[in-house]
Amino acid sequence: MKIATLRAWFTLSKPLTHVLGILPFSLGGVLAWNLTGSFDWAVFGLGIFGALLLMLVACYSGEYFDFETDTLAIPFRNRFSGGSQVLQKTDTIEPIHSLIAAFVCLILAGIIGVLLQFHFKTGPLTIPLGILAMIAAFFYSAKPIQWAYIGLGEIWIWLAYGWLSVATPFYLLTGGFVPVVHWASLPIAFTIFNVILINEFPDYPADKQVGKKNLVVRFGKKKCSRLYALVSAAVWGALALSVWMGVPQKVFIFTVPVFALSVMATNRILRKDYRDEKKLERLCFGTILCNWGVTIGLIMAFVL
Repeated sequence: MKIATLRAWFTLSKPLTHVLGILPFSLGGVLAWNLTGSFDWAVFGLGIFGALLLMLVACYSGEYFDFETDTLAIPFRNRFSGGSQVLQKTDTIEPIHSLIAAFVCLILAGIIGVLLQFHFKTGPLTIPLGILAMIAAFFYSAKPIQWAYIGLGEIWIWLAYGWLSVATPFYLLTGGFVPVVHWASLPIAFTIFNVILINEFPDYPADKQVGKKNLVVRFGKKKCSRLYALVSAAVWGALALSVWMGVPQKVFIFTVPVFALSVMATNRILRKDYRDEKKLERLCFGTILCNWGVTIGLIMAFVL
């Protein structure tokens, strides 16, 4: 395979975005180790590989089914929106190849789920949890459902990159759930909600043109900027609640810089900084940093 083709596939895969899923999955593993004192590296390794495959499913299927809207978004997009643009700007990869890659990753993820449940005996909910993740990943953009097109995309992202990404590895490693797992996932779920919400701002003209019914198209940027502020407040309310429900209090120490960044981003979006392309790009990046920071803060709180 040519170097140019490898680079194209690497860009198409959007590796940095997968940190949004790998970090909460790691938190689930840390929780299992912290609360039970045991850890199976084979199970965790297979689990995180399966999670990565499903994130690639969402990525590749999205590149294929969002081809039209990503093409229309070219004049408005920034580094965090509008797809990878590999299919639009090069002829190295055909759109159909992206869809084929999505199916290959989906099949491989299914095989991993079967191995985990029946060979590693991870529990009867292994495959159901995997199927839920598959439904979220593939049908986020894929027809005939297209969660992102009918106004449910943000909810699926909230679930998949929040609770599901934390609870699944914990279940695989322990065979059950405990309440603190659910509470610890809640602030992460709210931060990822804001990530997807702010990334819809630059894509608004293209999404509206193709008939996407995400929150920004439905309610407009002004109302969604207020929603962003409310969800930002919910992040910190959820974090405080999670501490009350068993998360170590030291999480507040590790998330002080994130709180400052969150307040600054919220202030800027309420000042309508999203009307400036460069400022909006910085808001998108800042929101991603909030997600990473909250998740890393939770990991550090349990590790230390």
